[in-house]
Amino acid sequence: MDNLFSTLDSLNEEIISIRRHLHKYPELSFEEVETPKYIAEFHEQLGHEVRTGVGGNGVLAYLKGAHEGPTVALRADFDALPIHEETELEFSSVNDGVMHACGHDGHTATLLGVAKALNKHKEELHGTVVFIHQHAEELPPGGARPMIEDGALEGVDVIFGTHLQAQLPLHEINYRTDELQASSDSFEVIIYGKGGHGAMPQNTKDSILIASQLVDNFQQIVSRRVDPLQSAVLSVCSFEAAGPYNVIANTAKLKGTVRTLNEDTRKLMEQEMLRVIEGTCHLAGAEFDFKYDRGYPVLINHKEETEFVMDVAETVPGVKEIKETEPIMGGEDYSYYLQQVKGTYFFTGAQPEGVADPYPHHHPKFDIDEKSLLIAAKILAESTMKYMSQNK
Repeated sequence: MDNLFSTLDSLNEEIISIRRHLHKYPELSFEEVETPKYIAEFHEQLGHEVRTGVGGNGVLAYLKGAHEGPTVALRADFDALPIHEETELEFSSVNDGVMHACGHDGHTATLLGVAKALNKHKEELHGTVVFIHQHAEELPPGGARPMIEDGALEGVDVIFGTHLQAQLPLHEINYRTDELQASSDSFEVIIYGKGGHGAMPQNTKDSILIASQLVDNFQQIVSRRVDPLQSAVLSVCSFEAAGPYNVIANTAKLKGTVRTLNEDTRKLMEQEMLRVIEGTCHLAGAEFDFKYDRGYPVLINHKEETEFVMDVAETVPGVKEIKETEPIMGGEDYSYYLQQVKGTYFFTGAQPEGVADPYPHHHPKFDIDEKSLLIAAKILAESTMKYMSQNK
């Protein structure tokens, strides 16, 4: 609707200003204090009903339209990462060692802009909008599940959300009608060998050698146990075995992550990892501890709702290309919302114009093109109003 787009155009500078404020004052997962206060005050000034402390540090705000209709939820995350910023932006983080290096500042600014725009059009709204401002997406167990348990989706009929993507061209939207993002699990293996003098390895059970064999053996799970037509990633990301140069360590510790795109493969990975650990340690006469923590589940979009939002995106000024994407192996706890209600999650291109090789997410020099905020806001706002009008 042109009217709604015009309203958002008028709010563009404010949306950018909000993003820059949030970027300057980032807060870590589960440690968010000032950010939820800022969000709550913004909604209160609009006259929205507000709940704070939802599932921890989450915020819910409610906008009731003038007419009866469905309830649409819109979600944005607002936590930052433990990264020292190196962007040299005028609004760089003033909280040393903490940075918005994934775009959550942009997500929140976008949603606050949508809230203000829809508030100006509440006489046209057929239903209720629930603004879900979620804490702690970056750090499992995440904020989505506790917010859901605390009523975030109560009465909700559909949910929409987006992620700004710095390595996706500005003006491009990517979507997928089924599995979009992988499950995100973590593991830890501790090998208990028998330490000793590095000059007399025959008297030891070398935990470093055993752990090294385990790293190698793990790779055979994906290559030889997982169906080649299915996707799986097993990455050992940390190897610890402390000691001086001439001492074979008594213990060695491995940590890493496992990513899959369906539940059967997820179960298989955990089972096969245990089997490989048992076999490797048995051959060496070593003991072990194995901990496998299930993180976020696979993010599976709903086909009808995804196609609906992409139809809306085609009408949005600033959107030049819409593509169906392959799944990515990154995790996202938005997946919990989609397990409960129908909806979709899509990617909004935010690659800085003129930058051929932008810094990736979670990099200390990460940045986005702020023109992406308005594009994302228009898609979310227009999808909300159109869904309400079609389902009133």
